[in-house]
Amino acid sequence: MSTFQIDTATSRANPTPAPMKRLTVPAIRAAKGKQPLVMLTAYTIRMAQILDPHCDMLLVGDSLGQVLYGLPSSLPVSLDMMIAHGAAVVRGSYHSLVVIDMPFGSYEESPEQAFRSAARVMKETGAAAIKLEGGEAMAETIAFLSARGIPVVGHVGLTPQAVNALGGYGARGRSQQEYAKLIGDAKAVAQAGAFALVVEGVVEPLAVEMTKAIDIPTIGIGGSADCDGQVLVIDDMLGMFDRVPRFVKKYAQLATQIDAAVAEYAEDVRARRFPTVDQTYQPKA
Repeated sequence: MSTFQIDTATSRANPTPAPMKRLTVPAIRAAKGKQPLVMLTAYTIRMAQILDPHCDMLLVGDSLGQVLYGLPSSLPVSLDMMIAHGAAVVRGSYHSLVVIDMPFGSYEESPEQAFRSAARVMKETGAAAIKLEGGEAMAETIAFLSARGIPVVGHVGLTPQAVNALGGYGARGRSQQEYAKLIGDAKAVAQAGAFALVVEGVVEPLAVEMTKAIDIPTIGIGGSADCDGQVLVIDDMLGMFDRVPRFVKKYAQLATQIDAAVAEYAEDVRARRFPTVDQTYQPKA
């Protein structure tokens, strides 16, 4: 359970859900080949509260750089940013296993650097696991962290932190050479001790083969319905942005609804229809 508590007497987060047993790393790993795992990104306490009853895992993704901060990519995201949002999501959840992305530059240098960063993330947020990008090149680091009590989710395929090296956000695995390399990456990450693997933006046959080739759950995002679970960026699937990746299904159009609500509010203010007596404090009789 989180060590951070909310003052329900003063917080808009009231009422706080009754604490329940949070899903564990072994439980997630044991879900391989069973009912698909549900994962969504979350960056704030309120969104975590809404998503928590429906999800098995909440990912505090470094996508918050673009989604919340308007950055051109995830590369400028800092460890401090991830910790601040990660702690909020842990405070807002009781059921889901919370995973926090390791931002670019916080783990690639060495296993020791990765441990220092990951230990800080887990101590300051209360999260259960971290996620890092990279295949075979990160196997040593994954093994180092796993052996020292830090659960790791891997991430292969389209890895946004390597967008400059990849040359863009196109689907991976179209060539036989890249296809074979990514299968090797998935196996290396699983063998190194990761308990789950995010498979992003790969051709569908590759996602299916990866899922069959490793003994840990695969979490697809632009992969295949045959993966062991799925993840999406919450703002994308709720329709907060017009432009989204091909692999996103919009389950709502919140941007349109927000626009209409704000337009109505603006009209009421300018016409002096708001506030009314119902929203103002009147003298007592």
